[in-house]
Amino acid sequence: MASTTTGVELVTLTKDGAPVPPGAPVVSPPAPSSDSGVLLGSTTSQDTQEAEVPALSRFRTVVIIFQLSTVNFMTSAVTGLVTVGLPTISATLNLPTKLALWPASVTNLTTASTLMIAGAASDVIGPRTVDIAGCFLVGVAILAAAGSQTGEQLVGMRALQGVALSLHLAASVGIVSQSLRAGKARNLAFAFLGLSQPMGFSFGLVTGGIMIDTTGWRPGWWIFGGIILGLAFVGMWALPSQRKNRTFGQVLKECGQKVDWVGAALASVAMALSSYLLAIVSADPHRIREAGSIVILCLAVAAVPAFVYWVHYRVQINKPALIPNSLWKNKAFSTICGTITLSFAVLGSMELFASLFFQEIQHLSALQASIRILPSLIVGTLLNLGTGLVVHRIPALWLVMISSLLCAGGPLLMAVIQPQWTYWANAFVAQLLQPISVDVMFTVGLIIVSETFPEDKQSLAGAVFNTAAQFGQALGLAVMQIVSALVRQAEERKGNVDGDDALFAGYKASFWTMFSFMMLCILLGGIGLRGAGRVGVKRD
Repeated sequence: MASTTTGVELVTLTKDGAPVPPGAPVVSPPAPSSDSGVLLGSTTSQDTQEAEVPALSRFRTVVIIFQLSTVNFMTSAVTGLVTVGLPTISATLNLPTKLALWPASVTNLTTASTLMIAGAASDVIGPRTVDIAGCFLVGVAILAAAGSQTGEQLVGMRALQGVALSLHLAASVGIVSQSLRAGKARNLAFAFLGLSQPMGFSFGLVTGGIMIDTTGWRPGWWIFGGIILGLAFVGMWALPSQRKNRTFGQVLKECGQKVDWVGAALASVAMALSSYLLAIVSADPHRIREAGSIVILCLAVAAVPAFVYWVHYRVQINKPALIPNSLWKNKAFSTICGTITLSFAVLGSMELFASLFFQEIQHLSALQASIRILPSLIVGTLLNLGTGLVVHRIPALWLVMISSLLCAGGPLLMAVIQPQWTYWANAFVAQLLQPISVDVMFTVGLIIVSETFPEDKQSLAGAVFNTAAQFGQALGLAVMQIVSALVRQAEERKGNVDGDDALFAGYKASFWTMFSFMMLCILLGGIGLRGAGRVGVKRD
């Protein structure tokens, strides 16, 4: 059935996450339980949840949104600094060849691998506590990375940053849902959370190009890490206190009883092994033939059905399951997770390969390349502000379809570009179109999460959604680098092209692959969101 308020498909779950059989009697309890699993559209559960959301002053609301989104912005900016400055950083720290790409990729790997556990812990411990701890740890990790004297130290601190970031990302969805009532304020909050990551990455690319040519690569890290530590103190004041007064022993007991640690471990192992395999294969596609890579692949594949069986077993014995299999029957949630994976895959790859095209093919400086990426930063900022204001007026299907179609134009224009063409011919328009899909889809996705899951599951649901985004970025970078490397090697074997031509052929193949990803995104969104209505509608 469909909700008359939002138009998104409803799925009613039992206390333990199993779907209610068709025609089965539904007994209404005197008061809603915190373990209820009623998905989007349940008026009773949603209205009760909204009634429990405290009314905050406009200033407090602004500070909460600012704190959460700026932490996202700064951590993504550091990743932008790494991406544009990787050659300089590698030379400064004498980074071994086998670790050449790890400063850029290891953070996504550790974030994606720990988001599930972070989300489950956040729902039990409380999102405020988890977020503040994550912010402090992120700031410390970035400052420590700035002071690294060896490549191994840098990789280690970047890995720690990813773990800490998972705490913040998982908790931020729960904080917004529990602090702000459905309507414009919550929509804007989710818009800023979505905006901050791609916008921060673009900002890091631009400022990184400027700093590398002037002050060096370390100052940006010192500045961003210090700002995040300051934001942790802001969060201690601004973020709403937990409503539950529990002792430390009670918290530990709840962690043991309410968190599916085995399921979290299986999900994390599958994600970690998959991300690791993508990272090493992207550096050298031929490593997929090595015995170690084959073992990792087999373990990653085996972990998926093991996880599915385990959560099914947990539901059958009436125990908490990390992600009940029945939740994936909600088409809106499943679809938005799939489309955000594809969109993030294209966004991260477009930013990286556009920068490489400007520097390696057109032989521009890092500063010149950064300036050419600047339009995507401006468009992303304006678009997210607009999305938060109008998302409740336009059906989710049209938001996803139109934004994906426009975004597909970016890689298409880069796929047919020629090195001698002026920037304004193709590359400029590609930069304008590049951020559209992610900026719109992230906002729509977070709103769907907030309206689909009960309050005590929203951090975990947000973690699932953010895991899809993080994995998408890792998947996209790995696939595009593999495609680029294989095509370049094939061109070089022909013997009738020079180095630049072979490299350019590899880049063009990657841009065509990005275009195909966006076509798949349009198809998935059109099928999965068919019949879905508006999201983020204010409830009176």
